[in-house]
Amino acid sequence: MSGQRRRFVWEIDWNLLRTFMVIVQERGLTAAGERLSLTQPSVSNALRRLETHMGCRLIERKAGRFSVTPAGQRLYGECVSLFDIVSGLPGRIDESPDEIAGHIDIALASHVVCPFLDDVLATFHQTFAGVTLSLTVAPSREIIGAVLAREVALGICLLPERNAKLEARPLYREHFGYFCGPRHRLFGRSDVQLADLRDEPYVSFKTDQMADALWPVALLRQQQGLSGKIMGTSSHLEEVKRLIVAGFGFGPLPIHAVEGDVDAGRLWRLPPFSEPPAVDVHLVHDPAARRSRPETLLLEALGSALDETPLEARTYPRA
Repeated sequence: MSGQRRRFVWEIDWNLLRTFMVIVQERGLTAAGERLSLTQPSVSNALRRLETHMGCRLIERKAGRFSVTPAGQRLYGECVSLFDIVSGLPGRIDESPDEIAGHIDIALASHVVCPFLDDVLATFHQTFAGVTLSLTVAPSREIIGAVLAREVALGICLLPERNAKLEARPLYREHFGYFCGPRHRLFGRSDVQLADLRDEPYVSFKTDQMADALWPVALLRQQQGLSGKIMGTSSHLEEVKRLIVAGFGFGPLPIHAVEGDVDAGRLWRLPPFSEPPAVDVHLVHDPAARRSRPETLLLEALGSALDETPLEARTYPRA
């Protein structure tokens, strides 16, 4: 190793690389500071120090414009690989030939109701009792970002758009219906038609857009001319349901996930009752990521179960 490279290795602050990685992921210094609990000047100073170490510009910073230079893009790829290696060290060191032990981080969209997944996890736990899991609930786009950044081993979420770096397989398929709460004027009525909903206030998910993950729901709304005022949105199912129950408007919810609420009189199903929109929830991971033995075994278990179980058996009934 040359003297210049040796000095670089010994003098570089590794936290600068982590900060730079988050700047790129968040596409801005202010957002990166919020995620890292640092002030914007601290993040800006860290970026300047890293650019001094690297001897080149990494981020183009102009008013209202953020872009990563070619050198910055190459460095970002290396930072992700470094983070991947470092984050996996505890698991690789803890592993012994006699017992599989370690920890797995999983990110899930809100209210993932999937007995198929529960069965796979139950069998995995019975086989590898020494492996612990951490389950984090987040919006689907954040889950995709966490998988790309290799902050989690796998994600279970809606798929806003395909990413060439990730492998995604449908974990299960759910059907959405329209529902209203006890305070709504249509609650309890069995004579409601789709036409009755056209001007009704609406509550929905932030992804209920033609160019987003819930496009089948958005398509139905567009086709039927449901143009009532949008009174509330959320990325989390429980919060959308809260607004519907509170009477802010009617809105879409996974039929199978709210059966208990319908039975308890907290929700009322509205039309359409046939051919409701279908949405796939995906299992997402980065095939190029370095994995601990437990992470590899869990992905293999899920992959085998998916291969053996047709999607029809992982599809929730329409009613």
